[in-house]
Amino acid sequence: MALLEVKDLRIEFTTQAGDVHAVEGVSFTLEEGQALGLAGESGCGKTTTALALMRLLPYNGRIVGGSIKFHGREIVKASETMMRKIRWKDISIVFQGAMNSLNPVQRVGKQIAEPILLHEDIEEEDAMKRVGDLLELVGIPRKRSSEYPHEFSGGMRQRVMIAMALACNPRLVIADEPVTALDVMIQAQILELLERLRKELNLSMILISHDLSVIADTCDKVVIMYGGKIAEAGATNEIFTDPKHPYTQGLVAAFPDIRGQRFMPEAIPGNVPSLISPPSGCVFHPRCKFAFDRCTVAEPALTDLSPSRQAACFLFPEVQEVSARPAPTPTAK
Repeated sequence: MALLEVKDLRIEFTTQAGDVHAVEGVSFTLEEGQALGLAGESGCGKTTTALALMRLLPYNGRIVGGSIKFHGREIVKASETMMRKIRWKDISIVFQGAMNSLNPVQRVGKQIAEPILLHEDIEEEDAMKRVGDLLELVGIPRKRSSEYPHEFSGGMRQRVMIAMALACNPRLVIADEPVTALDVMIQAQILELLERLRKELNLSMILISHDLSVIADTCDKVVIMYGGKIAEAGATNEIFTDPKHPYTQGLVAAFPDIRGQRFMPEAIPGNVPSLISPPSGCVFHPRCKFAFDRCTVAEPALTDLSPSRQAACFLFPEVQEVSARPAPTPTAK
């Protein structure tokens, strides 16, 4: 049984301008001890997908279809009481902008201890001892647990957030842009730390990033998202050495390679589509240099190209059209 199984997940947001179809038909699986990367441009649905896994969508967001199973338990229909037991104990998250997620007027040790005290029957003294162990695990002296966030550098605060995510020994850690706003040397240290902890603790991890090098260094497989849908998915090495979908090809071409032949990276023309009124057919066709008539009127289904590769593009003969589905029934807000 897979640790995490996401099937045909669909998420909408209600706005004054209309309903935003933020995630449409996303499916993937994650095995024990595996690292999965979610990649794509800003606004493609990566963070929304991650928040749905913990049922932490904003007040105007709702899951309108699909299934999320964590170790066989259905997340979508779980009660809030059940979700409180799952969050941090089974699934934890390092939020985007984690350096600003710490309470500035509370000592870091107390903040790390909070989920431990909430989820476990443990004395505060024992919880603080574990806090010290967690800090040392991420490379911070335990004596610094009495300090405040402003006394830490950006990289150290990120380490504190990782220690907090590991506080209750979760089976799955979601890291949303964990190295954003850090300099290159600190980025390398944080990524090395995440990889070491994943192997030592047998963690499963979902890493969200728009930086392809971060995904390539850390993940076993990758899901490329565009316009709230999956464009391509497969083993990381295969995706980056032989991208199939035109969007994936564009992402790879836009990223400089310091080891290969020197060339000017190419930007993908056009803009990310509005998810209130997305284009007909393939959502990427307005920006695709290979688009033909069928792409403008029919939506390609995510299809197996090989046992380890999926893509949603009519350039491949085996890819069929997505079957029409009824409009989702709005849920109570």
